[in-house]
Amino acid sequence: MSAATRAPAAPAAGRAPRAAFLAHNPFGDPWTIGFFYREKMRAIHRIAPDESFRDVLEVGGGQGGLTGLLYPAARVVNVDANVCHGRAEPNQRAHTRFLCGDATALPFPEASFDAVTMFDLLEHVPDDGSAAREAWRVLRPGGALLVSSPSQHWRFPYYRALARWCPSEAEILADWGHVRRGYSLQQLEALVGRPIESWASFLSPVTVLGHDVSFSKLSHRARHGLCAALGPLTWTAYALHRRHARGTENAALWRKPRAWP
Repeated sequence: MSAATRAPAAPAAGRAPRAAFLAHNPFGDPWTIGFFYREKMRAIHRIAPDESFRDVLEVGGGQGGLTGLLYPAARVVNVDANVCHGRAEPNQRAHTRFLCGDATALPFPEASFDAVTMFDLLEHVPDDGSAAREAWRVLRPGGALLVSSPSQHWRFPYYRALARWCPSEAEILADWGHVRRGYSLQQLEALVGRPIESWASFLSPVTVLGHDVSFSKLSHRARHGLCAALGPLTWTAYALHRRHARGTENAALWRKPRAWP
């Protein structure tokens, strides 16, 4: 029996409705400090296929449980390098199994999963090419690969005026464990070796203000207050943001051909 099939079976069902998915934003203070995560979730939902995936691999899912929220009836295996994340509540759900492992050497046979997700992972992996190849290897023909990552427009803080209150870019990248800033869509396509089927941007030049305040050096109270004050601007820009508008991060979908050798 493959590792993918050891989790309890679940009835086939498609992608979670967008409102239900967004309502479960796992980031704290979801309407202020954590609003940027809602933007990420919406972009992912925009490109995620509404299909009945039974076996889904979440690579580098950490403790957020995002893939399980996106496909709540699927059997999800979360492979993450941090063994401590296995104790998190999302990794204790009935249809989720946690494994401590390496994204560049996945412990599964070829064609084990209907979908593979790599949300904000590749920018953390020194050998990102091997991680992409492994994800493609364990994906079944006809399956979906979903990726999110910072784009070529990402920088921190986005506006120099915030530099006084924010960590430096080098400090924030080190704190987050990034080994690179991010990828253009063309770089992602080269990494996977296939054209992107669908993509959506998030964190626009307006909403990124709230993101950068959220990760500033200010106190939690000050960050919460500033994000609330920016709320009308942030929420309006979020509502008006179109999937292919300029953003500092992207979500992208690939489909493995059914006739894959």
